[in-house]
Amino acid sequence: MPARRLRPRPGHIDSGGRATDLAGMTIQPTLFVPHGGGPCFFMDDPAGTWTKMGDFLRDLPGLLPAPPSAILCISGHWETQGFRFTGKTRPGLLFDYFGFPPHTYELSWPVPGDPALAARAAALLADAGLDAGIDADRDLDHGVFVPLKLSFPDADVPVVEMSLDAGLDPALAYAAGRALRPLRDEGVLIVGAGMSFHNMRAHSSGVDVTPPSRAFDDWLGAAVAEQDGRGERLARWADAPAARWCHPREEHLLPLMVAAGAAEGPGERVYEELLLGLAVSGYRFA
Repeated sequence: MPARRLRPRPGHIDSGGRATDLAGMTIQPTLFVPHGGGPCFFMDDPAGTWTKMGDFLRDLPGLLPAPPSAILCISGHWETQGFRFTGKTRPGLLFDYFGFPPHTYELSWPVPGDPALAARAAALLADAGLDAGIDADRDLDHGVFVPLKLSFPDADVPVVEMSLDAGLDPALAYAAGRALRPLRDEGVLIVGAGMSFHNMRAHSSGVDVTPPSRAFDDWLGAAVAEQDGRGERLARWADAPAARWCHPREEHLLPLMVAAGAAEGPGERVYEELLLGLAVSGYRFA
């Protein structure tokens, strides 16, 4: 894929330290994408378990109206007191998975960071009365670099990672997304990276995994398709069919709440499959 000429966004500082102008912005959608299992897309996969998900992530730029000026990615693998944003100019990769082949700990993705975007995002949350700040030392965890390395292999779009508040309050995550909405007008792509299903013990639970996972997936698809009342419905996600079976702990679902909160229009399912019998989906929000 050839390097793209990126459009500037307000307040962006280019690689030479120069402030860019405000012209040429295209409003970006928001996304909730599956990040897979560990470094699954960079390992041998003779059964093709991860083929469809990998193809979806590689084709993700086709869901966008224009190349983004930067990416703000909310990871299900970073929890902090309040919300935090990575502030490095050149973030490294945090190999926060265990027991995988040695080569998966040598992956490279030299994507630039964007301290100006991190500061802008933190200020938007603070203006909304939310606890927010910058982590100047944090690198990008695998919930960010594994999917985005497939989607943007040239590493030519700056990336900032956003944490989840450790309280895991879905309404708070949705409110944070709502506060971040102006970034979309500035060409920033907001991506929630998690999994719509995340129960690591599902296949040892003694139940047929497809019916409960599909019941929850159907509920989730209907909830994100709403425009009025979507936040309230998502805040009560634990009341959905098989919700706590699908998500014994909700950290992989809450990035969706941020992406949905940052949206103004309805969400649509743009990826779905039965992965090892489990219903898994991804969403695009207008």
